[in-house]
Amino acid sequence: MHPGYWGGIVGAAIGLAGGVVGTHFSIKNTNGPREKRLMVKGAIVGWICIIVFLALLFLLPHPYRWFLWIPYGPALAFGIIYTNKRQAQIRKEESAQATG
Repeated sequence: MHPGYWGGIVGAAIGLAGGVVGTHFSIKNTNGPREKRLMVKGAIVGWICIIVFLALLFLLPHPYRWFLWIPYGPALAFGIIYTNKRQAQIRKEESAQATG
């Protein structure tokens, strides 16, 4: 087998394992049920989007697959920023309820 195939297989396995571990700890390190629900929904949406992105990257012909990166970068940044802000908002609301 060509060494490039081994690199692709090992790299994909490490990337997948990192994604699974990151998802697990993002959900595990939540403070309440609302926050956990947000993280589970975010993880589901994120995994679906990444799977669709990768599938299109492999299925589209050569010159068109590069156009996928145009919406992917901003959409990824938006998703991360939105989830972080929403998580902070939930934490603020729950801490205000606990003290008030």
